Amino acid sequence: MELFGATALLIVACVICLLLSMGQVKRRMGKLPPGPTPLPILGNILQLNGKEMFTSLIKLSEKYGPVYTIHLGPEPVVVLCSCDAVKEALIDHGEDFSARGHMPLLDKISKGHGIVSSNGERWKQMRRFSLMTLRNFGMGKRSIEERIQEEARFLTEEFRKTNSQTLNPTFYIGKAVANVICSVVFGDRFEYEDKDFLKLLYLFNETFRGISSIWGQIYNTFPKVMALLPGPHNKLFNAVDGIQAFVAEKIKMHKETLDLSSPRDFIDCFLIKMEQEKDMPQSEFHMEGAINTTFDLFGAGTETVSTTLRYGLMILLKHPDVEEHVQKEIDQAIGRNRAPCVEDRSRMPYTDAVIHEIQRFIDILPMGLPHAAMRDVHFRDFVIPKGTTVYPMLSSVLRDTMHFKHPNQFNPGHFLDENGKFYKNEGFMPFSSGKRICIGEGLARMELFLFLTTILQNFTLRSPVDVAELDLTPEMSGFGNIPRPYQLSFIPR
Repeated sequence: MELFGATALLIVACVICLLLSMGQVKRRMGKLPPGPTPLPILGNILQLNGKEMFTSLIKLSEKYGPVYTIHLGPEPVVVLCSCDAVKEALIDHGEDFSARGHMPLLDKISKGHGIVSSNGERWKQMRRFSLMTLRNFGMGKRSIEERIQEEARFLTEEFRKTNSQTLNPTFYIGKAVANVICSVVFGDRFEYEDKDFLKLLYLFNETFRGISSIWGQIYNTFPKVMALLPGPHNKLFNAVDGIQAFVAEKIKMHKETLDLSSPRDFIDCFLIKMEQEKDMPQSEFHMEGAINTTFDLFGAGTETVSTTLRYGLMILLKHPDVEEHVQKEIDQAIGRNRAPCVEDRSRMPYTDAVIHEIQRFIDILPMGLPHAAMRDVHFRDFVIPKGTTVYPMLSSVLRDTMHFKHPNQFNPGHFLDENGKFYKNEGFMPFSSGKRICIGEGLARMELFLFLTTILQNFTLRSPVDVAELDLTPEMSGFGNIPRPYQLSFIPR
């Protein structure tokens, strides 16, 4: 009887706890947009597909509208799921939503330092310093264009050495793209066969895949539980540790040879700033800030651009008519006797449209990065409390039927007018928008144009399998969309 009474008491206690928890959830949701009713502790996790979370979130918007609330575990999150809603939040209410939202993986990786996941005064200082320093080292100028052109030449030489044999382009492209940001951050490029360089690229690839995997999504939802468990998510953290150790060693080497009057690269500039503020207790310029800011710049400047190019080549294999059209425009505007330059883009509307459509179609960061309300924000008919995480679904912008006639098809016509001239489509937002727009947008746009045109100027792409067999749906769809592995040959023109 005592055992029965204890069991009954335990059940009653659990029911009371569940009711109290549900009551707290309802009170929290009183000011928030409507959404599916969450379960205690689990939230709405059972209504989401971990392999394609953004697809689940977009589907929920069909029922709850373009602004709704969902619970990732116990945390309420506001989802913005249309071009108008995202623009209204990030542009019209840009200051209100300028904070970085809660994303446990980012918090674990950077501990709130660097550019991507920092907030407040730290974020303002890191962003301002990074933008200024990158511009001083050529971002958006002729000098960085020349570095990209040089790296594009090295890449074409590597492809020629393959003698038209089939290959997986992942690390070929990754090495070339990474060397552009390496020249700015570390002051020099790496040889393509450098073992440390290859290891670094492998670690970044593992990190991006890990964040995008279902394990990464589960960690973001239940970080406290996942932190105690073994599993593939720990492989991600080991990769991050390896990258940060590499960066720390580079910073140490720079410190030993630093000339305060003549900075060579981004790291030198950061070290000089550290020296200038060494007696300021609240300074944000310290070793942890240096490591994480460098990590952010290198990661953002490598993995997203190289993945876009890799995905883009696969799309062109699938659409040989588009490849042929681009090559004709290259021959007319540039010829084959000089390297492409950024000025050529204005004379190549079709190529420009193809690159924009590649970015739109692959939707590289479908959920965007989370924002947060800086204060209680009156947004449409709702009040979003201060600190609430907000997901601006970039996928919903890039596939908005108001701006793209065939949102689920690859169609360069989305960026061409009736006369075949390039036009800016308001639904194009792969770099996000507003206060937190990617600081490397200009560099990325330059890289995509110069690398792609240089490759197609010199080679015709060929698939070893029938193009009908090429599957353009992502292998992973989480934080990022990652293309399926494929092979191709580079046939000299």
